[in-house]
Amino acid sequence: MQKNIEVRTKTTWRNALKRDWQLYLLLLFPIAMVVLFNYAAYPGLRMAFMDYKPAKGYAGSEWVGWGTFIKIFNDKDFTRALRNSIIFNLGDLLVSFPMPIVLALILNELRYPRFKKVSQTILYLPHFLSWAIIGSVALTMFRPSSGLVNIALLNAGIIEEGIPFLNSPWHWAVTYLLIGVWQGMGWGTIMYLAAITGINGELYEAAMIDGAGRWKRMWHITLPGIKSTIVTLLIMNLGRVMGSNLERLSAFENTQVKEFQYQLAVYIYNKGIGNGKFSMATAVGLFQSLIGLILVLLSDRIAKKLGEDGLL
Repeated sequence: MQKNIEVRTKTTWRNALKRDWQLYLLLLFPIAMVVLFNYAAYPGLRMAFMDYKPAKGYAGSEWVGWGTFIKIFNDKDFTRALRNSIIFNLGDLLVSFPMPIVLALILNELRYPRFKKVSQTILYLPHFLSWAIIGSVALTMFRPSSGLVNIALLNAGIIEEGIPFLNSPWHWAVTYLLIGVWQGMGWGTIMYLAAITGINGELYEAAMIDGAGRWKRMWHITLPGIKSTIVTLLIMNLGRVMGSNLERLSAFENTQVKEFQYQLAVYIYNKGIGNGKFSMATAVGLFQSLIGLILVLLSDRIAKKLGEDGLL
C-alpha cells in the first residue's frame, strides 16, 4: 500500500517577504507611527529629572534628580488634581464599564437583523463626535433656564425650577459621568459582540431543549462565554485610573465647577504650557504612566491567581 508523504518546506523570512511584500510594506506605516509617537519621545523623559529651560536645552539645564517629584508631591494643586482624577476615573469605571456588557447582551437578543444593525449604528455614532461638539450639545440640552431637558421637565410639572446640571459641582459630576457613558457605551460593545459570536451555538440549542429561557441562557452561557474578554478589558481599564482627558474636561469647563473639573490633564496643561514648567509636567506624566503600568501588572497577577488568563 502506497502512502502519500506530504513534504513541507520550511518558510524562510526571505520567502515570506517575497510572497507578502505588499502586506509588509503596508505594515511599515503603522509601525513607524508607533515608533515615532510612542518611543521616539522617550529621551525627553529626562526632563522630569532636570530643571529644564528651553533656551538652555538638555545640555545646559541643571540636573536636579528627584527634586522635581518632591516639589510636585508638596504642591497642593497636584494633590487636588490627583484626588479628582482618581475619584472621577473610578466613577467612570464603575458606571461606564458595565454598560457596554449590558448593551451587548441586549443587542445579541434582538432577532430582527435590520433593526439590530440600525441600533448599532446609532449607538456607535457618539464615539466619533469630538468632545467639543458633545460639550456644545450638552450646554444646549442642560442649561438651567433655557435647556431642552429643563424646559421639558418644567412643562411636565416634574420640577418647579431648573436643575443646574452643568453649573452645580455635584450635578456637574453626575452629568459628566453619564455623558461619558452615553459617548462610549456603543463603541464598547464591539469587543463583547465579537466575543459572543465565538460562543458555540450548540450550547444554546442544548439549553433550549432543556427548557432554559432567554435569561438563563444569557446568565449561564453568554456571560461565562465572554468572561475572559470582560477580565481583559477590565485590566486594561484599570491602567487608565490615573489618566484624564483634557478635551473632555475642557468641553465641560466653567468657573462654578473648577473644584471638580481640575484634574491631572488640566494640571499638566497649566503647569507645562501655561507656566512653562516643562519638568513638572513631564514628571506628572511619567508618574501617571508608572502607576498605570503597576495597576495593570497587579490586576493581571490577581486575575491569574483567580484562574483567569489575564493579559500576559
